[in-house]
Amino acid sequence: MAWDEWEQLKAEAAERHAVQVRLNQVGEDPDGGLGGVRSSKASWTRAGESVSKLAGDVGKALSALKHEQTGAAVDVDVLSGVAQKDVYQSWSEYLTRVRGRCSALQGLMENTGNNHFNNDDEIRAAFDGLGKKYADTDAGDRDSRVR
Repeated sequence: MAWDEWEQLKAEAAERHAVQVRLNQVGEDPDGGLGGVRSSKASWTRAGESVSKLAGDVGKALSALKHEQTGAAVDVDVLSGVAQKDVYQSWSEYLTRVRGRCSALQGLMENTGNNHFNNDDEIRAAFDGLGKKYADTDAGDRDSRVR
């Protein structure tokens, strides 16, 4: 078999087994979506409103937590009082961060719906940035605070 013929057979086999799915590209859909994925301003707005409501609920929980803490005297000689104060501070910080994360996510969702940003890379970068800013605390950090 000649070398050229061998190269031709390999090329034909590659064409027959080529991957047909391209995750980084999709064709235009006449209904406004891309390749079966549909997006609308109304959907993004509703999602943003839901996240905003969640932020409000977390804010209410934070207020209730603070209210229940009012008047609690912490005696450094009473370990349960010190532990209770530590738990309160930990949860207060955590809920504050969750509320901040919800607010940031709401803004991203609304911007995505309003502008559809310029492209997928910008959307991905915006959400990745949110994930980095609000990365969950490592379990080891929480354990060291309890001890």
